[in-house]
Amino acid sequence: MLKVGDCAPDFSLLDQYGEIRTLAELISQDRIILYFYPIDFSPVCTAQACAMRDGFENALSHGVNIVGISSQDVESHRRFADMHDLPFPLLADPQKRVLRAYGVDAFMGLATRRATFLIDRQGIITNRVVSDFFVGPHSEFLALVARAPDA
Repeated sequence: MLKVGDCAPDFSLLDQYGEIRTLAELISQDRIILYFYPIDFSPVCTAQACAMRDGFENALSHGVNIVGISSQDVESHRRFADMHDLPFPLLADPQKRVLRAYGVDAFMGLATRRATFLIDRQGIITNRVVSDFFVGPHSEFLALVARAPDA
């Protein structure tokens, strides 16, 4: 798994509306919180997405955007985002190329790791949290990094 100080691998993935998103494009606008989650519609992943949604405006006001990635397809992400009014991109990685590049592709050989990275505008990972089963550390991380000055 990537660590603080590592260069975040670039990617090109479709969001829930079928638009191509790249890391380079996303970080050209703001720092980003890039969070990886196992599956759309599960109770814990729904709680995590809703926590990110609830902190979205505060994060944006501090120059931090939010982007989620999992291995579900575009249509699943669209339904999930629509159902929970998610205002940020959910990126589809069904081939798990980006999940592997970030080292979050399997926990105990089963599911995508629940990991959240803060990436600065130069593409460097400046902070991260990993908590496979609990949303709280990710929500706390969002609240803390939203208040941190841009590096």
